[in-house]
Amino acid sequence: MFKKENIPNILTLLRILIIPIIIIFLEIDTKFYSWLALVLYIIACLSDFLDGYLARKFELESSFGRFLDPVADKILVVSIIFILISNGIIKGIFVYPALIIVIREILVSGLRDFFAHSTETLLVTNLSKWKTLIQMSSLGFLIVSNDFETSYILFIGYFGLTVASIMTIHTGYIYFKKNLRLFK
Repeated sequence: MFKKENIPNILTLLRILIIPIIIIFLEIDTKFYSWLALVLYIIACLSDFLDGYLARKFELESSFGRFLDPVADKILVVSIIFILISNGIIKGIFVYPALIIVIREILVSGLRDFFAHSTETLLVTNLSKWKTLIQMSSLGFLIVSNDFETSYILFIGYFGLTVASIMTIHTGYIYFKKNLRLFK
């Protein structure tokens, strides 16, 4: 049944269920559906913040949530990146920042999987949260970039994606350096 302690996990599951709808709307590729995709994407991004906030604030953290929340985040980001590349929105040299983000997501997932049975916990930095905010914001701009006559929105999306990829390299380095002790 619906219990208070399940709210963060329900938000995470809803985020995962929204992803295919966002992709379908992006594939339809009309102004109306790209804006609907953006609205759903914003809801998904806000649910990412909200589920973590609620879990920490009200001590509703669970093993299921600790597993599923980062997976949902990665599915969301990687799916949007892939569909934006497929639709030709992310192209040229800007495919490389997107690739850096996807590779980092895979590496961090591998690390989490590696240490899943460890009593140690992986350390995350506050800078990673800023990276996620910039990354998610830039993808939002790119989702609707074709709906504007001007290229400013596309530029903002590309700029944010590039900044996020630089932060991805930096936070990835910090993440591995801080957690290197767990390999011993």
